[in-house]
Amino acid sequence: MMSTLNHDVATRWAGVRQRVDEACREAGRAPASVDILPVSKTFGPEMIRAALALGLRRFGENKVQEIGEKSLALADCDIDWVMIGHLQTNKAREVARQVAELQSLDRLELADVLHRRLQHEGRAIDVLVQVKTSSEPSKHGLPPEQLLSFLDALRGRDTLRVRGLMTLATQSDDPAQVRGCFRRLRELRDQAGAEGHDLPRLSMGMSGDFPLAIAEGATEVRIGSAIFGARPAVR
Repeated sequence: MMSTLNHDVATRWAGVRQRVDEACREAGRAPASVDILPVSKTFGPEMIRAALALGLRRFGENKVQEIGEKSLALADCDIDWVMIGHLQTNKAREVARQVAELQSLDRLELADVLHRRLQHEGRAIDVLVQVKTSSEPSKHGLPPEQLLSFLDALRGRDTLRVRGLMTLATQSDDPAQVRGCFRRLRELRDQAGAEGHDLPRLSMGMSGDFPLAIAEGATEVRIGSAIFGARPAVR
């Protein structure tokens, strides 16, 4: 018999998938064109096991320390950890050892340190370049005008497989402002493509704004509490 926890996660996941599919259809897109990254930050291993039972295996986290703790508790599971939070260079060693994908690469110093660590580990990981499309000071990301030169500089770092771009939209009740952030990322992707950079992935949109992101071309949305329930108090 399915446990109450597993049932609740399964029900919420089905609801989120349905909402994403509806947003795709409204935007004239195929539902299969948009993936969902479950964001498991602050949720315990039991929640992740419930999601694993649904066939999910990629999980987004904000903190390297939390990935390390959960990796130990879930050592018997086949999980791809995706780092979506801002990364300090002094955490590069842990990322090189434990993370399958980094969605917040935003500066050359970090790229250099991570590249060396990955060489030492004999690994390569997928990365997305985080671009700052919002004017909010609290948001991290590479300035848009630096994207092309940054992508050029990353070409020689073969441990970093650049797959696309990521952004966080402004927090606003005005859909036009939010959508503008997502549109800007898509336009930057298209400009980079014209210069020979293949960036098929656009990670943008969260629980509160993902329909706007899908309308602007998101290939992946990052969803947390809508899948796992009320988020525990931050430790």
